[in-house]
Formats: sequence, structure tokens, C-alpha cells
Amino acid sequence: MAQHLPADYAFDPADPRAPALDQWERMAPDERARVVAMLPEEVPLELLPNEGDPHRNAKRGALEALGGFFRRTGRKIYRSSELAVFYPAEPRFAPDLLAVTDVEPHERTRWVVADEGKGLDFVLEVHAAGDRRKDEKTNVERYARLGIQEYFFFDRTGLRLVGYRLPAGAGDASARVYQRLVPQAGRYASGVLGLDLALDGTRLRFFSGNAPLEDADEMVARLGSMLDEVIAGQEDLAGKLAEAERQLAEARAEIERLTPRRAPEVRP
Repeated sequence: MAQHLPADYAFDPADPRAPALDQWERMAPDERARVVAMLPEEVPLELLPNEGDPHRNAKRGALEALGGFFRRTGRKIYRSSELAVFYPAEPRFAPDLLAVTDVEPHERTRWVVADEGKGLDFVLEVHAAGDRRKDEKTNVERYARLGIQEYFFFDRTGLRLVGYRLPAGAGDASARVYQRLVPQAGRYASGVLGLDLALDGTRLRFFSGNAPLEDADEMVARLGSMLDEVIAGQEDLAGKLAEAERQLAEARAEIERLTPRRAPEVRP
């Protein structure tokens, strides 16, 4: 396969990277397609640390809440979790949650920035165990340099939420530095998502105005409660109908009892 690619691009299976942007631009369409196919879909375990239920539930809840909201609004936004992301000539990474606006939200197995024509707009990382330096320092510097517009860090163990945004006109990669967001009434505004983020007890919540977004479990519970109310209402209506029929039958019987019987006519 290597002989069908430009000589200045070398694929290293131990450290798979997308070509640098100038290399990508020199490639023919079939060469680009082969490069994308070579980039692995799977993510090594060291990039996906197992931090137990708190970590998994926080990611799942956020992903489901955003998915349900954007499906209902019809807005074009792609969101995923632990997807292999390849920026030009950069080591791959796999955020806990990512979002890209104004793109088709079809299923993907990897995100190759040069192939998609766009980098990530929003990243959320969840920390539940171990060393925080990767999320608190390394990612803050790296995601800013890559031009990711917003980065949020949810410390599940310390129950802390921090948000960052690139200032307007951030310039080239070397000059990009995040500005830390200041919460308003405990909420952080995401310009990318058009939503607010805040902590609600031990969980991360998204808000549209004053309305919190439901995750799948909450939606199922709410719909189940509505169904129970409908069934109970039907049962109550059936009981009331049966009682009305009984009272009507009793009334008819009483009317019949009280109505004088006419004597039979005697014909001459």
C-alpha cells in the first residue's frame, strides 16, 4: 500500500497519524481515501481509561441529553463519544464527548479533520479517577492549539465544572490560548451548543433556557409515568361508567316500581 502514497508520507502503525495538511493537499482523491482507510477506528486503552460507573454514566447522560435535544430541534450537529480523532500530523485522541456544528450527523467510525473539512467545535472531558493534569493542563493547551472553540472539564470526584473558550481572532496555532469562562448564577454558557451547562448534585446538566435537558433514563421514567396516569384514568373512567350504569338501572327499576300499572281494558 505504501507505494501508492506520496513518498513524504509515512504511515506508522505504532503511532498512526493523518498526513500534514500540505501532504494531504498534494494527494489525489484515491490516495486520500486509502489514507483514511489506513487510520485505525479503534482507540488504545491508554486513551480510554476505565474510571468506573461515575465516568461512564456522566458521559452517557450528556451524550443522550444532547442527542435527544438536537433531534427534536432539527439542528445539524454531530456528537459522539470516544471517537478516534485525527488532526493533521497530530497524535490521535478520543474525547469523552465531542460536537461539531453544521455537519451531517450520520454515523462515523473516526473523525479525520482534513477529510471532513472541519475540526471539532466542542469537547467535554470527564474526570473520575487518577491524575487530573491531563484534563486540567495538557488538554487546555492542546485543544486551544488545535483550534477547538470550547472545552469543558467536569471533575466528577471533586464536583467541579470548568469551561474554556477561544477568544475571537485567536490567530495561528502558536498564539491560541483559552479564556476561562465565568459562570453566571452557576451556569456556563456554551456558544457552540446554544445551551448552558451546570452541576446538579453529582451530575452534569444541560439547560435550554430554564429547562433542563432530560437524559434517556429520565425521559423513559417521565413517559412511563404519563402512561401510568393514562391507564389509571382509563380505569377510573371505566369504574365511573359502570357506577353510572348501575345507578341508571336502579333508577329505571325504581321508576317502574312507582309507576301505577294500568288496569286492562274490558271490551263490551
